[in-house]
Amino acid sequence: MAWDEWNQIKSDTNNHMQLNQLTPGSGGSVLAPDLASSPARKNAAAKAIEEHLEPETKKAGAKAEESTGSAVKEFSAKDGEGWDTSAALKKAQKAWEGQVKALMERLSSEKTALRNTSVLLKNDDIGIALQVRPSSSLDRL
Repeated sequence: MAWDEWNQIKSDTNNHMQLNQLTPGSGGSVLAPDLASSPARKNAAAKAIEEHLEPETKKAGAKAEESTGSAVKEFSAKDGEGWDTSAALKKAQKAWEGQVKALMERLSSEKTALRNTSVLLKNDDIGIALQVRPSSSLDRL
């Protein structure tokens, strides 16, 4: 291959290569445009979790716990005899509390992940750039 041909191939490649998007007509996934989001959108999602989902989930969990606690009390033994429903509701209430706790932990971890993603990606970019860039005589100083 002659140098002229090689330079032409490089020139053609540089004019058409773009790594941050699908090539036109590549038939990528319908969901592809939604995969990339800005740090602002990630922060907005984290804020929505913090200001709406977490408090409302906690509130709904507390309300259900209160209602179930009242029902357990009503069906419990008052004169030595109680309903089996009381024990079953108490067991269901314990399971519910565990599920609410797990959901709250998941929401918290998702919020943290959303806020840390841009930092992690930036650090990855810097690390890769340091590995790929050519060494310099200034690196030895």
